Order: sequence, then C-alpha cells, then structure tokens
Amino acid sequence: MAVSAQSNIDQPRVGILLMLAAWFIFAIVDTGAKWLAVAGVSAFQLAFMRYASHFVISIGVIAKDGFSADRFKTDHAWQVISRALLLVSATLLNFYALRFLPLTVVSAIMFSSPVIVCFLSIYVLKEKVGPWRWGAIILGFVGVLIVVRPFGEVFHPSMLLIVYNATALAFYSIMTRKLSGIVAVDTMQFYMGLVGTSVLLPFAIWAWVPMASLFAGGVLVSLGVFGWAGHQLLTTAHRFGTANQLMPFTYSFLIYVAILGYLFFGTVPDGGTLLGALVIMGAGLIIWSRERS
Repeated sequence: MAVSAQSNIDQPRVGILLMLAAWFIFAIVDTGAKWLAVAGVSAFQLAFMRYASHFVISIGVIAKDGFSADRFKTDHAWQVISRALLLVSATLLNFYALRFLPLTVVSAIMFSSPVIVCFLSIYVLKEKVGPWRWGAIILGFVGVLIVVRPFGEVFHPSMLLIVYNATALAFYSIMTRKLSGIVAVDTMQFYMGLVGTSVLLPFAIWAWVPMASLFAGGVLVSLGVFGWAGHQLLTTAHRFGTANQLMPFTYSFLIYVAILGYLFFGTVPDGGTLLGALVIMGAGLIIWSRERS
C-alpha cells in the first residue's frame, strides 16, 4: 500500500517533468527555425521539413505492429484534417514571423491562445463563462495590446500573423478536446504529418535553398524530429497529471525562449514585452484557477 501511495503521489511530478521537457523541446524548435530563417531559409522550406520528418516518424509508429491500410483510417477524417490545417498554417506563419520578431514577442502573443479558447468556448462549446473569466479574457486582450503596441515604434506587421496563430491554436485546442477519446493520438499525429507534407511540398520545392553546412542541414531535419518528440511528451504528460495540474507549467516556454533568445541572438525582452507577457500569463492563470475550482 505504501508503494502504491508513493506511486500516486509521484505521478503528477512525472507529468510536470514531461511537460517542462516538452516545452523546452518546442523552444529549441523555434530557436532553430529562427536561426535558419535569419540565414535566409524560406518559411515554406522550414515548415515542410517540420512536417515531412514528423510524417515519416508517424508512419513508422502507427505501422510498427503491421502495415495495414485500416490502421490509418478514421471516421472523423474531415475533422482531423481541419485540425491539422489549423496547426500547419500557424506553424508556417510562425516561422515566417520569427525572421522579424524576437522569440519572446512571438511566444508572449502565442500564449494568449488559452484566453481565446475561453472566449470561443462560449460560442463553440456552449460553455458558461462567469465574471472572473470574462475579466481574464479582457485582461488577456490588454496584455496582447501591451506586447504588440499597434501604434508604437516597436510594432511590426508580422505581429498580426502571430495574433492569427494564437486564434488558430485556440480552434486547434477546441477540436483536439472534441476529438480526444474518439480518435487515437497516433492517428492524429499521422494526419498532421500527411496534411503538412502534402500542402507545403509544392511551395517548398519552389522556395528551396541548399543548406550552407551540414550542421544547418541537421538543424533543418531536427525541426520535425523535435516537433514530433515534443508532441509525444506533451501527450504522455497528460497520462500522469490532469490538465489543471499541468497547465501552469506551459509558461516555462517563455523562460526557455528568453534564455535561448539571449544566448543565440543577443536579444533581451524590453519592459513592454515583459509586462504584456506577465499580464497574459495572469489572464491564463485566472482562467486555469476558475476551471480548477
């Protein structure tokens, strides 16, 4: 009984560690993508490799117990494909914006996604939202305005693309919630790679540039490998802990990209970015606390 009790206590800790590892890997993916984008690699090429590597790995995982066409089928294909298109479009625009924006700015705006999910849940999931969560929605919007500063000198049009990305990720999260339990994770991973690879292939061929070095080629391939690994860790984390236990640790991503941005690009987030990020985090944590209660 003592061993079992200790195991139950440790499970959320394992989930938290997996969550921290997953977001560190996602930070590495964004850092690698920015490094290549600044070097002149097209966003189409970056996004294609992100999903092509993902696609190859997903085929291997789903077919490891026997290659059969039935293993790739789903009764919810159009929903799975729509979900994949949302993430693929967000990835493409994210890689494009990274050429112009610091990692911290991109990640701060992207983390308004949970606030947008709360707003959309009113109309899409027909959920009731009380005054606390309405306040958090407004607070999150204010946080985005602080980061973007649409009428200030730091504003760049690419920031609007990241606002779209946050909205696309919100719809993606809602669709994932609806498909969870009725479509296998490996199947959704497979379709993610399939859709991303097929949609981006012609554009990647058109915009393709050879890598300047073997190391750069390795970074390009690693985008998909690390992206797939991050999603696997993220999924596994939720087997050990509930969403309410794990959600606050998603903000570790902001710390990771701040450190990596400084180490690789010498960028230090300014006061407005830090303030806006804190406001957005506060809004997300308010929503989390209300859902938890």
